[in-house]
Amino acid sequence: MPNLTKSAFKQVPAVKKCFAILQLFASTKQPLGLSEISKKLDLNKSTVFNLIHTLVDLGVLEPRLNGKFGFGTQLYLLGRAAAAQAELIKTVRPYLEDFSRISNFSSFLGIRSGPKAVIVDKVDAAVELRVSSEVGMRMPLCAGAGGKALLSQLSDLELDEFLSETELEKFTPNSCTDKVKFREAVLEVRRNGLAVDIEEYMLGLVAVAVPLKTYRPGLQAAIWAVGLTRHAANGEIPGLSERLKSIGRQLDMRFCNL
Repeated sequence: MPNLTKSAFKQVPAVKKCFAILQLFASTKQPLGLSEISKKLDLNKSTVFNLIHTLVDLGVLEPRLNGKFGFGTQLYLLGRAAAAQAELIKTVRPYLEDFSRISNFSSFLGIRSGPKAVIVDKVDAAVELRVSSEVGMRMPLCAGAGGKALLSQLSDLELDEFLSETELEKFTPNSCTDKVKFREAVLEVRRNGLAVDIEEYMLGLVAVAVPLKTYRPGLQAAIWAVGLTRHAANGEIPGLSERLKSIGRQLDMRFCNL
């Protein structure tokens, strides 16, 4: 058996190059293209191409506008696993717990990753029958209230690009597949700060969502609450919506001061 001591180890060049690329993204704090990365790190462009697209496939990086790339959701989730005190989750978590404690709705924190919404934290409702999804679950941005809350934070150009590249799915008979109407619905969320989903994504479920101003470039986040239609049949939605909007305003102020 080989003598596996530290003195016998050999560095893996590809790993060092990947780490150098990630450090470059962290230091520049903005999306980068293949040519920029190749020039700044003095790496062969074909090597950069293969490394970047491997990292994209792993979710560590994700494509951005104009052929550039930025940090992906998987990197965020790895950071969450390594540090449970991650700033975003640490700040939002108590509000999710309070909301689910006073309602029959499960609450979620999600961020945008390309064309997907990714759940990064959740609190299940304390009822026997409840809605639950796992941390790390990815959903189409065109699905439900959370997706519209995330899309509402994009610029008009980014929203139009998303719609031009996305086929709106018919998840239920209530789903909107008209791109003009869907775009207007997203803009309404931008104006009012609230998205509502009445069985648009899944039959039997209702949801309310609010976008969060994280004041972090490139990070779109939202919180949403999901419950069964029978839990909302007694007119709970308006009250829950106002409570969620109030939470959103409180979080916006906290993020502004962090």
